[in-house]
Amino acid sequence: MALGDCWKQLSWFYSQYLLVTALYMLEPWERTVFNSLLVSVAGMAIYTGYVFMPQHIMAILHYFEVIQ
Repeated sequence: MALGDCWKQLSWFYSQYLLVTALYMLEPWERTVFNSLLVSVAGMAIYTGYVFMPQHIMAILHYFEVIQ
């Protein structure tokens, strides 16, 4: 029963995502392309933040002389 409730909740969230982004109007293959691009851009942004943000934070801290 818990698995069914979980599936129903995920289905509701996906439906809300389609409605908010107006993706419900697209054909399935167009929706797949859009979602693939969205996931790719989000993944690249997370990766870039993970790799480069520590360097930028350290540079900012050195600039304001928080770290010697």
